Amino acid sequence: MLVIDFIDEVKGVTEEQQKELEQLLLLAAKMENVPSGAELSLTFVDNERIQEINREYRDKDRPTDVISFAMEEMGEGEMEIIGENMPVVLGDIIISIPKTYEQAEEYGHSFMRELGFLTVHGFLHLLGYDHETVEEEKDMFDRQKEILEAYGLKR
Repeated sequence: MLVIDFIDEVKGVTEEQQKELEQLLLLAAKMENVPSGAELSLTFVDNERIQEINREYRDKDRPTDVISFAMEEMGEGEMEIIGENMPVVLGDIIISIPKTYEQAEEYGHSFMRELGFLTVHGFLHLLGYDHETVEEEKDMFDRQKEILEAYGLKR
């Protein structure tokens, strides 16, 4: 079982939509063999807030759709905390709700399909997937498609 902390700063995602995202993430976690009890947070923000985060952490001064911060990666000078029964904290996924609406319209699919896509994209980043090379991008995007189709969120 995955433990998900939803934080909706913009009051832009209904309780039903959050439940659907939870089910989607539970399926993704199962498909990716994520250990039971793993934790993550999923935060919904506006374009201004995601632009601040993008500028501060990625040196890109523009709004983006999704940003992930993986907790399992050790940063320079960080010390690993080891203990029995410590939960696996995957990290944080931050999604811009205005960007989600914009992209759903641009791609001609539902808000929920785009939100699901961005959630799975962010989740896979937490698990170490990336799209820096053509090969990595193919692996990540193929896996996203498999998860979304297995759940039933099609374009």
